[in-house]
Amino acid sequence: MDATIDNSKSRSTSLISYVIFTFIGYLIIGLSLSVLPVFIHQDLGFSMLIAGMVISLQYVMTFLMRAYSGKIVDNHGPKPAVLASMFGFSMTGIVLIAAYYFKFSPIVSLGLLIITRLFTGSAEGMIGASPINWAIMSLGKQHMAKIISYNGVACYSALALGASLGVTIVKHFDFYGLGALIFILGILGYLFARGKDNISCQKTEGEDERKSFWKVLAKVAPYGFGLALGGLGFATISTFITLYYDYHHWQNGALCLSVFGILFVVSRLMFSHAINKYGGLNVAIVSLAVETLGLTIICLATHPYLALIGAGITGLGFSLIFPALGVMAMKTVPSSNQGSALAGYGLFIDISLGITGPLIGGVADSFGLNYIFPFSIGIVMLGLVLACYLKVNQSK
Repeated sequence: MDATIDNSKSRSTSLISYVIFTFIGYLIIGLSLSVLPVFIHQDLGFSMLIAGMVISLQYVMTFLMRAYSGKIVDNHGPKPAVLASMFGFSMTGIVLIAAYYFKFSPIVSLGLLIITRLFTGSAEGMIGASPINWAIMSLGKQHMAKIISYNGVACYSALALGASLGVTIVKHFDFYGLGALIFILGILGYLFARGKDNISCQKTEGEDERKSFWKVLAKVAPYGFGLALGGLGFATISTFITLYYDYHHWQNGALCLSVFGILFVVSRLMFSHAINKYGGLNVAIVSLAVETLGLTIICLATHPYLALIGAGITGLGFSLIFPALGVMAMKTVPSSNQGSALAGYGLFIDISLGITGPLIGGVADSFGLNYIFPFSIGIVMLGLVLACYLKVNQSK
């Protein structure tokens, strides 16, 4: 019994040593997520559509880098991708400081902010699936659901912490302090990654040769589309909740991201075993339904506390969508394509986050901010319909 407990603790400690890179990366992303839209719209004077487009540039770059990252992991192991990611994140801090320095010239400042989003997107594309692959290669595929779940905990707890911390830092130290912290975090992550051993993916006897990235992408696409549709609800909250609160003259909009992240983490820790017990598609269907409920509460909220409850329920629902559909997606390819499969699957959340800025920003500019959550509800419900369709086809 003691040996079993010790092995479990050892695996958990080893797992944390890999997902820490996800935590660092998404903490950096979260630090600027809740403050940049307000800075672009209110301080620089650009429209909400422009603010959304600038934020979404990050996800465009992430999309473009996913395939390259997966190829690196499959051919050279995860370590080079993680190192490149940490370096890219550190560079965003330097350029962010320059963008704030030139705030007296909105066009110049916006141009530098665009560069920060490109650096951030490139870094996110490299870090997205790399720690997951590193952990799977080290601990074994039998722990895949747990690894994906823990990685998500690291991701969204970091986003939640970063969102609130970013507002506090900008309030007391402006963007100079924020940029400096981002630079330091990136360098620390880089140094820690350098000290870890790389692991290469070995093709086992009798296994198919590695397929091209695009063939792998086609395999995981049905599950990826479900992830993308479900991800739009989260993306609407992460990108526009501070502006939504400001529109209603409410305070502490960034707190919604924190509540979202807390309930997200709670769900991952308490219910991640449900994927192996009940099946990925069953869990995804329930999760999408719960996310829809949370968004509906935000939509109907007449008080900021009700919006906080809605954000928490949305986080509770969104939490298991990625691992539930991800486990199903990974079963469609051999282990030699593991890196490409996770990278390809992750593309769909990048697509979701990438189009949310201009799409929801366009809805807000054309119809008003009150319409952004009804629109998001409709999109997430499409994801629920797709998950039900995949479930029906699976049972045939």
